[in-house]
Amino acid sequence: MAAAANDGLADEKAPGTIGVGRYEEMEQDGAPSTAKSRLSGLLWHGGSAYDAWFSCASNQVAQVLLTLPYSFSQLGMVSGILFQLFYGLMGSWTAYLISILYVEYRTRKEREKADFRNHVIQWFEVLDGLLGRHWRNVGLAFNCTFLLFGSVIQLIACASNIYYINDRLDKRTWTYIFGACCATTVFIPSFHNYRIWSFLGLVMTTYTAWYLAVASLLHGQVDGVKHSGPTKMVLYFTGATNILYTFGGHAVTVEVMHAMWRPQKFKAIYLMATAYVLTLTLPSAASVYWAFGDELLTHSNALSLLPRTAFRDAAVVLMLVHQFITFGFACTPLYFVWEKLIGLHDCRSLCKRAAARLPVVVPIWFLAIVFPFFGPINSAVGSLLVSFTVYIIPALAHMITYRSAHARENAVEQPPRFVGRWTGTYVINAFVVVWVLVVGFGFGGWASITNFVRQIDTFGLFTKCYQCPTPPIPDASWPFPGGLHNLTLLPPAPAPSPAHFFQHHRHHSGGL
Repeated sequence: MAAAANDGLADEKAPGTIGVGRYEEMEQDGAPSTAKSRLSGLLWHGGSAYDAWFSCASNQVAQVLLTLPYSFSQLGMVSGILFQLFYGLMGSWTAYLISILYVEYRTRKEREKADFRNHVIQWFEVLDGLLGRHWRNVGLAFNCTFLLFGSVIQLIACASNIYYINDRLDKRTWTYIFGACCATTVFIPSFHNYRIWSFLGLVMTTYTAWYLAVASLLHGQVDGVKHSGPTKMVLYFTGATNILYTFGGHAVTVEVMHAMWRPQKFKAIYLMATAYVLTLTLPSAASVYWAFGDELLTHSNALSLLPRTAFRDAAVVLMLVHQFITFGFACTPLYFVWEKLIGLHDCRSLCKRAAARLPVVVPIWFLAIVFPFFGPINSAVGSLLVSFTVYIIPALAHMITYRSAHARENAVEQPPRFVGRWTGTYVINAFVVVWVLVVGFGFGGWASITNFVRQIDTFGLFTKCYQCPTPPIPDASWPFPGGLHNLTLLPPAPAPSPAHFFQHHRHHSGGL
């Protein structure tokens, strides 16, 4: 039954041809194959399962790799490891749910002869088609807000990282510069065109993760290192929500699937991507925390504690490029929403679409300058936005979509046997909703907002250089060698008397 219901998706043609559901990005139909077009296809036009895996893995780890040691200092070693494994599995499960709902929606639409060649399906449209406009509005609000702040975080991370190899400019100035650089992502049409970028992004984060691990082990433990976490409830749940945010990078799942030539192959891709990401996040976070311990509580960027070497500078540069890529990942769905709102989504002119997308970058630029709190902002976004966007809403949507026996019997994809079919799926979904609502949104929201407000009280909004080292105090002895205590102060000269003043005046004026 599921195979028969999947006929719409199965009819999609092979790469290089036009099939129902494939989003054609300003390609010329019937153009002859040349060396240039083949090179473009190799680097630019991706849609395979491997492309999707690179996209998911590259987008998931991103800059949060640098803040996970900070979370370990808040949680402690054992809790940090367990939360990564737990939220990694939970994130993979809800990404699977999103993929099932996408395939269900797309199959129904293709039965109605819908054509998606010049239209990218998005999560809020899936909710609209399956559950109605109220679900669409809620999904659109959470998804757009999360992706907006996800882009903000990437911009903040750019400024935070570059400061460690060039501190002649403050972090706010670097934010201005990288905001302009990241605005160039308006020229990337869709996730279909991230093939080479996704591959390079994953290579870059792999290098950075293993640099953090190896450099920390070679550095060894600092003198008097302490591993006192967890010490406070606020810090504990702040660290937990940062990990919740780490494995909540599947807000772009629908757009990534739509860029695939065979979207139905996506089901296990996110799980495999998560498995690879764990091989990066666990060794790096554990090693840095082992080496520096509680010092990380005041250093949310792990790179700030490692000595400057050519290897560290390389890690910084690679992460900068990767954050540019991830900025595009987070911002591209926002570009699509904006294009649909102003009626330019089906425009075939890349330049017109790029110009129309620019207003989306402006609020991201502004918010990155207002809230430059690298680290704490991740936890706040994780608890308030990620919790609903990629955990609670997908689980509830799946439960309600298949609540009737008729819907379950005619489902495009049946739940796997190892989870207990429909009964097991409902139990897991209910657990996800309750856990994330109570622990992620409830306790996590309280802790992360408390910590976030504390950063505002300490540093203020629009702070020029968040967590920058305090400049050295000038030597008090300069310009008097030996210090001011060796300086002999002369008594002040007596003031002249009035008589002396008049005599002096008469002498110089020649008398009256």
